[in-house]
Amino acid sequence: MPPRIIIGRGGTPFTVLEDGAVPHVNGTNGSTGKSGKAAPSVTILPATAYTAQRVRWLWDNWLALGKLHLLAGAPGTGKTTLAVSIAATVSAGARWPDGMATEAGDVLIWSGEDSVADTLLPRLLVAGGNPRRVHFVDGVREHGRGRPFDPAIDMPALVAEARLLPSLRLIVLDPVVAAVAGDSHKNTETRRGLQPVVDLAGQLDCALLGITHLSKNTSGREPLERVAGSIAFGAVARGVLATVKAADTEEPRRLVRAKSNIGPDSGGFSYVLFGALVPGHDFTAQRIDWGAALEGSARELMAVEQEDMAGEAMEDAETFLLDTLKDGPLRPAILRRRPVPTEFMADGQQREKAARHQG
Repeated sequence: MPPRIIIGRGGTPFTVLEDGAVPHVNGTNGSTGKSGKAAPSVTILPATAYTAQRVRWLWDNWLALGKLHLLAGAPGTGKTTLAVSIAATVSAGARWPDGMATEAGDVLIWSGEDSVADTLLPRLLVAGGNPRRVHFVDGVREHGRGRPFDPAIDMPALVAEARLLPSLRLIVLDPVVAAVAGDSHKNTETRRGLQPVVDLAGQLDCALLGITHLSKNTSGREPLERVAGSIAFGAVARGVLATVKAADTEEPRRLVRAKSNIGPDSGGFSYVLFGALVPGHDFTAQRIDWGAALEGSARELMAVEQEDMAGEAMEDAETFLLDTLKDGPLRPAILRRRPVPTEFMADGQQREKAARHQG
């Protein structure tokens, strides 16, 4: 049966092929551009061209195969150690914190921040990982010379090499923000930069864990709003995990599910960091000791953090200024005569005001 031509809004011709062929949309109806090259066409497939599939998990309800995930946390919460612990579990076919077993597989790690020899490898060994199954991105050879790996431009080369690993199950990128060549605070540039990372996970059919930070002075806000950089980081990732350090130093740290588009988005696990002797060596390295499962939303579970006094004071100051200027701008001389709440004064101003009251 010949193709049907449908005229869309604005008079654009759409060529629609019947069942049994590959449908496509070509707004130019096969014409060429000014350069003489064929204009691009858009491929549209009917739902019948796909097969419904369940989400396949590396760690059930936590890390999915073929998907990008984020691990975000403040400095000192053990993000890298936790990522290495996850890598060790995969490489050894060990059990997850919830007791579920996993099939042993290969792991690929790129770190732009930590040394393999004195940080990552020792932590892998104390976590019980299999070093034969864990691989590190060492650099790039270009025009006969070596240079550091750049996630923003070297993803195609990484895909080609990673395909050689027999059973790749997990990739760790630290930090994932390095994949964004443009401004990581701009939504469009961040999405464009993260797309090759998303494609990397899909093409290699493995879970990809990107490590990033939580923004400063954001305690108490919605967890996704706290991920450093553009909100696109949390939006593009199918799952976001967050690490939390409790204000009470006697309490363990927490790993919580801050977001998931493909599974549960609540709950977590407690964990502690401690030094353990590296097998076969006379020095120690940091490792994770998992604790109890936790229930509750991410915001509830992250409420154990040190209260963010600086962030709250800033919000209070903004509220005060907005209220003061609600009727329009004021001259500086008039503004200075307005009473200012004590909590917004510098320490010296507070002491001076207290001395005047005592006098």
